[in-house]
This record gives sequence, C-alpha cells and structure tokens, in this order.
Amino acid sequence: MLPLLLILFILIPIAELWLIIEIGGAIGVLPTLALLIVDSLVGAALARSQSRAAWERFNLALAEGRVPGKEIFNGAMIILGGALLLTPGFITDIFGLALLIPPTRALIRGFLTRLLGRRGAVAFRMAEFGYARRPGTGPRPSRSYDYEGSASEVTEPPDELGTGSAESDRRG
Repeated sequence: MLPLLLILFILIPIAELWLIIEIGGAIGVLPTLALLIVDSLVGAALARSQSRAAWERFNLALAEGRVPGKEIFNGAMIILGGALLLTPGFITDIFGLALLIPPTRALIRGFLTRLLGRRGAVAFRMAEFGYARRPGTGPRPSRSYDYEGSASEVTEPPDELGTGSAESDRRG
C-alpha cells in the first residue's frame, strides 16, 4: 500500500510538473496553459454527457429488473475520470479521458474485473447469506433471525461470586 501511495502522491505530481515544464519549453507558456484549460473544458463536457448516459442506462437496468452492476462500475469510472481531468496536468488528463471514452472504459472495466476476480477481492458471494443465488443452485436458503426471549431490570449489583444479588441468596 505504501508504494502505491508513494506513486500517487509524490511521483505522479513530480512527473506532471516535469511534463508541463517540458511542454511549456517546447511550445511556450501561454499555449501550454491554453492547452491545459481547453483540455479541462472538453473533459468536463465529455464527463457531463457520459454521466447523463450512464444515469439513463442505470435507470433502464433498474426498470428492467436487472442489477445495475456494470452501470455502477461505469458511473464510478466516469466520476474518477472527471476528477482526473480537473487536476492540472497532462498525465492525469490522459487517464481521465481514457475513463470517459466508452470503448476504453469497457477495456479498463474488463481488465479490472479480471484482476479483482483473480485476486479474490470480488469473491464475496451473496448466495451464502441468502440474498441472491446463482442460476441452477437450487432454492434460496431460508434463515430465520426471529428469536424470543425475556429481560428483567437488575437494580442491585451481583454478589462477589457473580451468581446473583445478595438478597436472592438470602431468600433461597
């Protein structure tokens, strides 16, 4: 986890600054700033259109009675892509645009699904808990969580042995 945080918070900003300086040296400061601004504006417009489309697909999946797993994953990638486009820099903009364009988003989703499935992070099966079942596995297990019991208020502390109150020991 530490190497990932090191990359995210130290190495990527250093690489972004280096690339901005290099591009600024090659084409000039004002064109570099204009390129970053135009890139952010185009990315924001793309993020807005893609988020609307993802929201429509999410509602359509719910209306059809399907679990909108793919739609939720797409929505999360669109949010991440929009956030990456808001951060200044060319490297994060490239990754942000890759998450906003549907064909590359589908490739990234497939890669992440295989990677997470292989590592077991998505191996949580709801069928074991009675919430969902895989086709052909039989009826849903029934679990009853209703229990009966009684309670009474205790006004005296227990005696030294922890068996009850001193008054109950005297009574009987």
